[in-house]
Amino acid sequence: MNYPKGVFRADRRTFLRASGVGLALPILDAFLPNGVRAAQEKIPQRLVCICTTLGLHAPFLFPESGGTDFESTPYLKILDSHRGDLTLINGISHPDQSGADGHSSAMTWLTAARHPGLAGFKNSISIDQLLASKIGLETRFPSLQLSTDGSSQSYTSSGIMIPGEQSPSRMFTKLFLEGTAEAKDAQIQKLREGKSIMDTVRDETRQFRNQIGKEDRKKLEEYLHSVREMEQRLSSAEAWVHKPKPKVDAEVPQDIKENKDLIGQMQLLFELIPLALQTDSTRLITVMVQGRNDVPPIPGVSIDHHNLSHHGQDSQKIQQLRLIEEAQMHAFDKLLAALSRKQEGASRLLDSTSVVFGSNLGNANSHDTKNIPLLLAGGKFRHGQHLILDREKNTPFCNLFVQVAQQMGHEVEQFGSSSGSGVQGLEYRST
Repeated sequence: MNYPKGVFRADRRTFLRASGVGLALPILDAFLPNGVRAAQEKIPQRLVCICTTLGLHAPFLFPESGGTDFESTPYLKILDSHRGDLTLINGISHPDQSGADGHSSAMTWLTAARHPGLAGFKNSISIDQLLASKIGLETRFPSLQLSTDGSSQSYTSSGIMIPGEQSPSRMFTKLFLEGTAEAKDAQIQKLREGKSIMDTVRDETRQFRNQIGKEDRKKLEEYLHSVREMEQRLSSAEAWVHKPKPKVDAEVPQDIKENKDLIGQMQLLFELIPLALQTDSTRLITVMVQGRNDVPPIPGVSIDHHNLSHHGQDSQKIQQLRLIEEAQMHAFDKLLAALSRKQEGASRLLDSTSVVFGSNLGNANSHDTKNIPLLLAGGKFRHGQHLILDREKNTPFCNLFVQVAQQMGHEVEQFGSSSGSGVQGLEYRST
């Protein structure tokens, strides 16, 4: 980038150094020519997708009225300070989500593949991985998968799940702590071995290209294209090994010792998100909050979370379920607050981060996958509203994925089961 004469020039990864401590700077006005103005468009757009797999009790979430004058419900009251940064979407889902069991739809929340888990089912690429194929090489980590149980909702183009990291300390180490020289050499060697395999496969396939038919050559070209993409990723990964990791003003988190402490795990994982985004370590993050069959350490809760989600309209169970889900909403509130506090130039980190928070189940009690709870925060959208769509004939959830991808600057016209390029009533804010 060429800076006008007299304008301070600083690299995106400029560090403040004092007493042996290095602190990576966020994007500041000084990094941008002529302050902000047109250069604000250079601030990268991000996407964070968070799914709590046992649903959210709809009567405590959805208001009766729509528009901008909607009343606060028990769950929305927790998020009142972020009302202007939130859109609640009512009447959205993926079609054909009946699957192997009542919870199979958790694996398709970001893919929209139909009838999950049934005979012959093969998952498809998730929206974060589609975007990672476009921008993943620009950051140290093409995407991050965080999870309370090690699973995730991120799937490759081959329909293979990318495991989630459930240890905040391990993820913090990957993001911000430098390894030893020996560890770096070992990592580079593994990457080069991978590249060697790619070279061998590519050379061998070229030898018999002229010996096969037209349709097979087409399949072969698709395969070679994937090989070339893998080589690019390997080369990029090796380059990142040589670059110093960003330093942050934060301590290594202490992992939660009790697996049943779902809320504690959520909070620690959420604390990593602003750090990873502001240091531009990644621009794509998914979080799987997997419901459990044990009792979380929350005052007033004596029944396991999964059992409570299947409350059968038992008022005592619903009250305990509310305590768990309110704790989840408080964790989400803290995440939005952290994203709002961090500045990039004249804007907030939240303004360049679209956050999708919700569930694959609209009614966990009956395993209903229609009318899923969905909150959209941040990004370039005009918020402060409750959108009530058709609750009988739901808008495809993938319409939102397409719209988010487009506002991030990517030419995505169709994804999964999308029927259009956006959600009715969801508009962009003026800049």
